[in-house]
Amino acid sequence: MKKQIKTKDPVNQSLISLENERGLESIGLMNSAVWHEDPKRLVFTLSRYKFVSKMLAGKNNVTEVGCGDGFGARIVRQEVKHLAITDYDKYFIKKYKDIQSNSWPINAFVHNILDGPLENLSDAIYSLDVLEHISPNNEDIFITNIIDSLSINGVVILGMPSIESQKYASPGSQAGHINCKTGKDLKSFAEKYFHNVFLFSMNDEVVHTGFEKMAHYLLVLCCEARHDS
Repeated sequence: MKKQIKTKDPVNQSLISLENERGLESIGLMNSAVWHEDPKRLVFTLSRYKFVSKMLAGKNNVTEVGCGDGFGARIVRQEVKHLAITDYDKYFIKKYKDIQSNSWPINAFVHNILDGPLENLSDAIYSLDVLEHISPNNEDIFITNIIDSLSINGVVILGMPSIESQKYASPGSQAGHINCKTGKDLKSFAEKYFHNVFLFSMNDEVVHTGFEKMAHYLLVLCCEARHDS
């Protein structure tokens, strides 16, 4: 008979029970590497998902475009009724499904937004750390297909590193970041497609409305799509 482990503080005993029942959680393919190489960066990433979760709280159907390993999705799922996450890389989706918890129902599937709109409409769509990887020649296709995936009065949140931050980025990041923008340029880009665009800046894990030229990350909340664009 297996010996029962007892914690010194009884308040922690439930942790042992949960480990016996479910095992330890995995933080995903991409963020496992981040935790290994640069742990503080994980906090920065998750704070962006918290921002999204608060902006979209109460929404019915929400979709993430470009979810990577999907690790941050639970934070958004806490605040919305239904969440789907998509990525164009089928390996990321496979690895997410390998560790997905039934306690957090999230629909994960493969989709390349450059190939066309999503099959089902969403009340809100968010896409973090994706636009900077999209060629400027394809950015209009990217945002148009997102808009065509929105229900009436749907909202969009886009997040990306600022162009000012790139001199501090790793060589690998610099190679992949082919479309970073200033705050002004990101807002102007979004305003081509939405009547109302709200720009936020970010330094480390703090989201604010301060001087965007000193921000390392940018977020835009986009409302009321211009369907005549």
